[in-house]
Amino acid sequence: MISPTEIRKKAEKKYLAFLQSVVEGKTFDPIVIAGNKKPDDDMVMFEKELTELMEHSKERKGYGYTIEYQAVKTKKHGLQDIPTSICFRTEHDYLKFIGKELTTAHFRTDIKKCIYELPELKDWISKYPNKVLDNHNVWDDLLMVCKYFKTTPKPQLYIRELPIQVHTKFIERNKGIIKELLDIIIAEQVNAEETRFEPHFNLKYDEPIVRFRILDEIISEKCFSGTNDISLPITQFKSLNIPVNTIYVVENKMNMLTFPIKRDSIVLWGHGFGVDILKSAEWLKSRKIFYWGDLDAHGFLILSELRKHFQQVESFLMDRETFDAFFEDDKGVEINVVGDLYLTLKEKEMFEYLKTSNFRLEQEKIPFEYAKVKIPD
Repeated sequence: MISPTEIRKKAEKKYLAFLQSVVEGKTFDPIVIAGNKKPDDDMVMFEKELTELMEHSKERKGYGYTIEYQAVKTKKHGLQDIPTSICFRTEHDYLKFIGKELTTAHFRTDIKKCIYELPELKDWISKYPNKVLDNHNVWDDLLMVCKYFKTTPKPQLYIRELPIQVHTKFIERNKGIIKELLDIIIAEQVNAEETRFEPHFNLKYDEPIVRFRILDEIISEKCFSGTNDISLPITQFKSLNIPVNTIYVVENKMNMLTFPIKRDSIVLWGHGFGVDILKSAEWLKSRKIFYWGDLDAHGFLILSELRKHFQQVESFLMDRETFDAFFEDDKGVEINVVGDLYLTLKEKEMFEYLKTSNFRLEQEKIPFEYAKVKIPD
């Protein structure tokens, strides 16, 4: 026979569906739970279970479930009234039994406020009532943030600069729920391709730094007053239009610092940031780009990602001849690759060889004098 504990668990599982009906403005429909247990052959045990079931019913406690019976003929004990279903006939009976009266009152207050101030959130509230509950204590602040972005969808400020009367760390601590809400409220104003919170919502942030050297002294004097080692936030780097023909990208900092003088050229230090931060630098698309990474599987993945955005990229010092000349039996990091890579036939062959063998030749192990003569123009 079903027990009061089992009834509570089943009733609690129906709570989110109940909240959805509240959002939709539906009247309470009785909640029915099947009795679905046959009587125990042990009559003493049957009577004990039935007594416990009745003790927690509305008939005894004044609220909760009503028991519905059906007369069933049993082999051992003849005709018996067996509980066939458990029914919560009113909202009060249901909520008091599962202890959710106050929680539901808070929920009603919160959704009334949310839908009144931001009606576009109604569908989200109906779909995720549990998230409304989880954020009960912060809805006033959440709504202030949402209403600010609705009127100012592209603030171009740091989070701490936003003129919103919330705790200075409130947005930083609640980015997950705020992102869900703003993606609905200002859907057409966000940078959908950006996954990071700040650029996604047109906010300033502590940006990745691009470090590069001007390899042509004339350009260094003309554009940067003789400065040739420069570090800039990515947004400032993207706005540049340096009059050079060639860009070299290297993964090792010392190779960037010691890269030989080249006319009409600059060298960028990759330093493992990935190439995603470079992809929006439109001015790079009209330049020749050469990439030099570690001779391991990961180095070729970076090359592939760079070529995905800049099709003209050519690799150098990433060939079998260089590998065989300086390899010292170092091991790389095993990787899983999903999807096609943007590599030439020879690069793919080298990538598969390094990946299968898990070999690695780091850039700094290639002698400077050897590398110097292999750098393409």
